[in-house]
Amino acid sequence: MAKKPKKQQQSGGTPATVALTAAGVPFTVHSYDHDPAHPSYGEEAAEAMGVSPDRVFKTLVADVDGALTVAVVPVAGQLDLKGLAAAVGGKRAAMADPALAERTTGYVRGGISPLGQRKRLRTVLDDSVGLHETVCVSAGRRGLEVELSPADLAELTSAVLAPIGRA
Repeated sequence: MAKKPKKQQQSGGTPATVALTAAGVPFTVHSYDHDPAHPSYGEEAAEAMGVSPDRVFKTLVADVDGALTVAVVPVAGQLDLKGLAAAVGGKRAAMADPALAERTTGYVRGGISPLGQRKRLRTVLDDSVGLHETVCVSAGRRGLEVELSPADLAELTSAVLAPIGRA
């Protein structure tokens, strides 16, 4: 049985929460005890927070024609690499090397946030993000999520919205 997540407003902590605070964007931090044996970081987050996996979005880093690109899709589905490439005017997309993704973003795999990255990468949000009043994304470490409006997420990441997720 998953522990009940702790809800709190937070003004600092990770580069993601610092970026949100600096932008003056309303957000809520959800923390939970991460289980390293869980097969999916995103599904674990949804279960721990008691929210639909359609509202929890995972952050993936892909290589599109030689340029690292962030894809943010619901944890309930998968990334459509062809759709991602098309969304940024590229031809080919493949998942980025995990070590390169970690070095570039400043976050560890399973805790990569689309916010507050070391090097700002172009970002594409799955267009299903607009179906929700709020969504959750990683706050920058395993066991920590931020909940915010899709509009604020899109604005802070300068994201393109496109159909990049698939069931």
